Amino acid sequence: MEKVDRPLISIFQFDDSAPEVIQSMKDIASLSGVLSDLGSQYSFEAPTQILRFLRLIQLFNEEALGLDEPIENAETVYYRYQNRYKDPEPPSKKSVEQTVNVLVKYNWLSKQSRQLKLRDVGKRMMDAIIRLANDSLAYYMEDDIGRSLFQARRDAELSEAYDDHGISGGNKIASMIRNVENAIQLMKERELEMLADRNALPQLELIHQLMGELEVKLQERLRQFQTLEDSLILANLMQKGTAVLAEGTNLSLGMINKYLKFTHMQKTPLTSSIQPEKVREFISQMFDPPLDSDIPNVYQLLSFMEQDQYEGEAVDGLWIPFKFASPLSAVAIEEAVHYLETYEPLVESMDEMVEELDFVSEEISMDQMEELMGQSNWLLTKSMIETQDIELFLDKHEEASIEQVVIEATTDQWSDAVNALTAISALVGNKKITIHKTGQTNLPEYERKWEWMNREDRANIIRKRNK
Repeated sequence: MEKVDRPLISIFQFDDSAPEVIQSMKDIASLSGVLSDLGSQYSFEAPTQILRFLRLIQLFNEEALGLDEPIENAETVYYRYQNRYKDPEPPSKKSVEQTVNVLVKYNWLSKQSRQLKLRDVGKRMMDAIIRLANDSLAYYMEDDIGRSLFQARRDAELSEAYDDHGISGGNKIASMIRNVENAIQLMKERELEMLADRNALPQLELIHQLMGELEVKLQERLRQFQTLEDSLILANLMQKGTAVLAEGTNLSLGMINKYLKFTHMQKTPLTSSIQPEKVREFISQMFDPPLDSDIPNVYQLLSFMEQDQYEGEAVDGLWIPFKFASPLSAVAIEEAVHYLETYEPLVESMDEMVEELDFVSEEISMDQMEELMGQSNWLLTKSMIETQDIELFLDKHEEASIEQVVIEATTDQWSDAVNALTAISALVGNKKITIHKTGQTNLPEYERKWEWMNREDRANIIRKRNK
């Protein structure tokens, strides 16, 4: 492959008044004019209308390449469209004629006596639009990680197609490196998701393969620019790109190793003796395993347990966060913060006024003390747990089954049931209600989106305590 031995042709490095620059900008203006004039006709906000426009210009492309018969007029385009594409709502003759007139207006087509001929500017602009649509289609056919890697590989291919021939592709090497960085970030964010997916191995292998291909392409790209005068500018890109691809390759390889190791863990023979040093070393390495290591961290280990490879390993659980009252009041915290913000060191002596303190003693009985402490605890509990709905329901019903209280006081949703049971627990703990076990079986059935772990619990009776 020939190396680039001259500066790349870039629109940003030419004089504004150069004839070539002006003519190239006119081509861009013609593209803008065509899209503007056809915007009201095709309503480019509708994807199906844009697709019909692309199909029409593809007919002209095929004719210009000699793959189809010559096009005499707009009527020929209309019938050729109907024969070629299975479109339930093809464009009308009038719409096709308007499109042809717009393309002729901006010199994409030349209207001759017996033929519509595609001009060079039209061919280049049509190729650019169709290539853009095909690139977008290939991009969206990939998943999140695959899209970034696809774009990185596409940047390398565009660099080969343009930079190798002395035409600037638009900093494609930097774009390639950036897309690989984005893919690595997504891989780190979705690592647990992939490791927990039993069918993720083909995707992991594909990612690793793409990383290897991109590493080869990047090295090829960088070698192409070794003879350029500005090769020193690429030194940072070379270093950055090598580091990024090494990280991505190690990360993908490490994920494959972890996946394979945990997939085959059930077939691993177990020894009858435990070596404490080996266990200690394994635990220490779990805190910060290297990228290419097959040692899992705690989160990855739990994600594999969810696969239930060992019977009963994937036990459903529920984590409920609880708030605990701080031993400091909000006023005390505010005063402490204010003191820290306004603190000034003592620079000179101060005359302190000593005030005599008068102490007044008040005595209360133990019963009163218990009552005050109980009220304080209850107010603290009510401030943290919503018990109002349960209390209002029990004000109307002196006693009811626990299932009736949970559903009729709130809703049949699972989250409301958890909140209701928490409130009932708080009321029992503060001696506001009592729960009695009964052996009733003829209880009403409620429609709910959750189930009792022990169906006997639904028959428990809640009674309001007398003050």
